[in-house]
Amino acid sequence: MIKRIFVAGAGLMGGGIAQVCAQAGYEVTIRDLTDELIEKGLRSVGWSVGKLVEKGKVPGTADEIMGRITGTTDLSAAASADFVFEAVVEDLAVKRRLFADLDSICPPYTVFASNTSAIPITKIAEVTNRKTQFLGAHFFSPVPMMRIVELIRTAETSEETIVLVEEICQSLGKETIRVNRDVAGFALNRINYPSSVEAIRLVEAGVVSVEDVDKGMRLGFGRPMGPFETSDMAGLDVAYNAYKAVYEETGDEKFRPPEIFRKKVERGELGRKTGVGWYRYDGEGKKLGPADVPK
Repeated sequence: MIKRIFVAGAGLMGGGIAQVCAQAGYEVTIRDLTDELIEKGLRSVGWSVGKLVEKGKVPGTADEIMGRITGTTDLSAAASADFVFEAVVEDLAVKRRLFADLDSICPPYTVFASNTSAIPITKIAEVTNRKTQFLGAHFFSPVPMMRIVELIRTAETSEETIVLVEEICQSLGKETIRVNRDVAGFALNRINYPSSVEAIRLVEAGVVSVEDVDKGMRLGFGRPMGPFETSDMAGLDVAYNAYKAVYEETGDEKFRPPEIFRKKVERGELGRKTGVGWYRYDGEGKKLGPADVPK
């Protein structure tokens, strides 16, 4: 029975995963590299939990929910975990080092799940000795609001593991879909990335503005946010690395990140977290207007 969940990474995705786990009654330990990152992550989770409690969206009090989350910089805190969710930077080498360490720390029964949005799960799992207990669990941002989770199985992931994680996700109030072959980008991003790349190319060519693409996708296709708004929320560096990973794995031009995307990332214009991305933001993250498009 899963009672204690360890979340590696206290950023947007890791914090969101920790939040929904705590709201569902699990005891959660969230780990990052520095105390500052942990404090920032817990502040963000606390704010989100407070809003949901205020609106009557989740049972219990904010103090009760936050009381189920413990922050740490100590990876050995995973020694008591029944389940691990990983949500660190989209870098294969970083993820492999993390899971190799976790494999030696966690009990043999602990199940591992990576929240990577693009890197093949098999490449991450191969550093562990629990390949049947390893899968991808790809949440979508913002985690507390988005109901879908992709479950990606490798050739060695057991059916028992898939069923277990389906049950955990259901307990978090999520719906799941199964991705039965471990391909870069999985299913939903393989569908979504080409349209987002094309949107950037159209902006790059001066065909349409960032604002009008987002407006059109919201009103024409019923999306809660357009592709540029979504990229700013997730972080342009995160999105760029995901597109790049799929492009390098497949060699397919439809996934190649456009030049202006690379320039944005190189300039440190990473979205809400830096105050400028495809849009400009104030200190509280409120959108001020479109940002400059690199030439």
